[in-house]
Amino acid sequence: MENQKICQCCAMPLTNAEDFGTNADGSKNGDYCKYCYENGSFGEEKTMEEVIEICIPFCLEAGAYKDAETARAAMTGFFPTLKRWSKNEN
Repeated sequence: MENQKICQCCAMPLTNAEDFGTNADGSKNGDYCKYCYENGSFGEEKTMEEVIEICIPFCLEAGAYKDAETARAAMTGFFPTLKRWSKNEN
C-alpha cells in the first residue's frame, strides 16, 4: 500500500486507469483523479478545506475513519503534503 498512487488534490487512491484525470490534450494525468482534474484544469476552484469537507463522507463510507472529526483532523494534517496544496508548488 505504501506505493499506492493517490490523487495529489483529494488523496483518492488511483487504482484503475479510469480513476485518473485528463490533461488538455485528453491524455491521462498522473497526479490527479477524474473528480479533481479534467481537460487540463481543476474546474471549479475549491479551497483545501472545501475539498476536505467533500471527502469526509466518502472516507466514512469506506471505513477509513471512525467519525467526521477524526477524518477532518487527519486530512487537515495530511493534505498540505499533497502537490495541489503544497506551499512549494505555487
